[in-house]
Amino acid sequence: MAKTQTKQKDSGKEQQQQKKGSDRLVLGEAVPAEVVEIVGRTGFRGEITQVKCRVHAGRDKGRDMRRNVKGSVRIGDTLMLRETEIEARRIKSKVTKGAYT
Repeated sequence: MAKTQTKQKDSGKEQQQQKKGSDRLVLGEAVPAEVVEIVGRTGFRGEITQVKCRVHAGRDKGRDMRRNVKGSVRIGDTLMLRETEIEARRIKSKVTKGAYT
């Protein structure tokens, strides 16, 4: 017969449940990043702008990364990023209003 292992739980200690990425992201902490370049428009209706931004603080200070931004944005604007680990995928083609050229 196989032995079964049983875990004893301490009633006085709280068990911490870690979610994916919870060790990297501290709630309430935002990192400033400046918009360096506007790459293009994306989204089903073109409502998302893809930009390149330079992180000014935090662990990834000085890193240039690609992000998707909803709303109006210009070069020189400051974005407050919740996290700096995830980068947006590149826009594959620059098709404008169904014209393949």
